[in-house]
Amino acid sequence: MNIRFLPLARQELDDAFDWFQQQADGLDFDFLDEVDKVVRRIRLFPESCALLTDDVRRAQLNRFPYGLIYGLEPGALVVVAVAHLHREPYYWMDRER
Repeated sequence: MNIRFLPLARQELDDAFDWFQQQADGLDFDFLDEVDKVVRRIRLFPESCALLTDDVRRAQLNRFPYGLIYGLEPGALVVVAVAHLHREPYYWMDRER
């Protein structure tokens, strides 16, 4: 299954990486490792995460207050947002997949 990040989701990932880079040595790569673990998990079990709408799901990271908001297309998983879960919920709802 292919993984595709929408441009805004990619920017959110980059912004979070930059922020964690400024917080503590190595925390930025710890964040990317967590994202990678979640991507691998949802690649194996794409329908296992919580449904937020009829066709959008959220996979939470374990160590960080973030979730990958994603939808499924034939043969692809589309990440709509890399969302901080303590901020405004559902800000990503108007993003097109």
